[in-house]
Amino acid sequence: MAIAEIPVVDYIDLYNDLKERMADHRYHVAHYFATEIEKGLKFYMLLLDDESGEVLITSFIPDYYAEGLASLTAVHAQFHPFEREIHELYGVEFTHHPWLKPLRFSHNRRNKQSTMDTYPFYKIEGDDLHEVNVGPIHAGIIEPGAFRFICMGEEVLHLEIALGYQHRGVEDEMIRNQNRLRQSVIAESIAGDTAIGHTTAYAEVIERLAHANVDDSLQRERAIALELERIAMHLADTGALATDIGFQLYQVACEALRTVTINTTQAWCGNRFGKSMIRPLGTNHPLTAAKIDTIRKNVADVRRRYNEVREDILEAPTLLSRFEQCGLVPKAEMYRIGGVGMAARSSGAMRDIRTTHPWGYYANLKHEAVTHHDGDVMSRLMTRMDEVLQSADYVLQMLEGYVPKGDIALPNYEPTLDNEALSFALIEGWRGEICHVALTDEKGEISKYKIKDPSVHNWLGLAIAVRSEGISDFPINNKSFNLSYCGHDL
Repeated sequence: MAIAEIPVVDYIDLYNDLKERMADHRYHVAHYFATEIEKGLKFYMLLLDDESGEVLITSFIPDYYAEGLASLTAVHAQFHPFEREIHELYGVEFTHHPWLKPLRFSHNRRNKQSTMDTYPFYKIEGDDLHEVNVGPIHAGIIEPGAFRFICMGEEVLHLEIALGYQHRGVEDEMIRNQNRLRQSVIAESIAGDTAIGHTTAYAEVIERLAHANVDDSLQRERAIALELERIAMHLADTGALATDIGFQLYQVACEALRTVTINTTQAWCGNRFGKSMIRPLGTNHPLTAAKIDTIRKNVADVRRRYNEVREDILEAPTLLSRFEQCGLVPKAEMYRIGGVGMAARSSGAMRDIRTTHPWGYYANLKHEAVTHHDGDVMSRLMTRMDEVLQSADYVLQMLEGYVPKGDIALPNYEPTLDNEALSFALIEGWRGEICHVALTDEKGEISKYKIKDPSVHNWLGLAIAVRSEGISDFPINNKSFNLSYCGHDL
């Protein structure tokens, strides 16, 4: 939509509206950011209505932000990462904010004196308490993050997660060079395990700015790719959870099935993670009859074999006793912190863009979200297991009777984009809700690009999950969320 058509409201009016509106769980914030203009700063907010499927967009230009804006986080915690980022980048004070800590130590942050070495970790005084620091260098292969536990004996009283060790400047790179192929490659690298999800969001942002009507066949193939990515990652996480409690047999079985899945993606596009698969306005890797046969055969086999593993898991007393009632995050807490994706659905919070704001081919699938309600490690595992079977069924359904077209367009890296416009995309990645937003200038070039990975919402959920748990249960809780470090750090 044209930027000129976006309402510009008074912040006090917006604050008062949101103070009441956000008490209803049908609403949650998709993105909230600021951008520099000649007069100072202009703020944009995208709010999702999960009942009507609407996206509410507004903006404001305060002339008093130097003195501070009343904090929305103080009344609705889900705004905390957005206000923290705005404060970090532009120095905006949000009065009554619980704690305006840096979000990710961005390279272009306002206060360069604020560093990881001076991060203000939460402190509790007491002779019976001790602190345990994990990271930022991890003993395994995951990325850097610092975890500071305050414990009484083995019991975790508080966990604080400090990220921001990777200064890639992804959002700046998306506007520094207006080459659409280069931007596509950057989008694939936002979170390496979600290459298809993030690149699909980028492609849709560009296509809407170009007023392009994307072929139904291309939309179907993108949905198939997204569901293959979901299957692969849920398989990996099932195996990883089994590893964390010593069930090596389940881990080996799941890794074998994941290998089949990602090799299927490689047979499709030449890359196991789906890189090069998604491009704006077209594709270099359309499905063929031979590829369809391969995908159908492999997915059906993976579904059958994984269901056997799933049934074994549900009958394993040792696994059940370790996972059930461990790492509880109640539904009310998930709604409060703005949790999204499979982690939120595992607590009974219905957050699934495929259901509430379906896009592309998902409008045809009429997706019914998988939910579990205990909010523990077991629920997060069961959500994954059920979604593997559901996604496999979706892939087989989308391939049933599908005759690939021979004239799907090739990518277009030089489309004419609307000038002075805002475009956004919402994608349900395997972790949850991905949101990309672009603003264009008077020449039709991207002047602002904002990215939200679902991990930004859900890291706080992990911190809540380990409260009152034994510190030895942190690894399985961490793996049950499996959040992205680089997707957060940008």
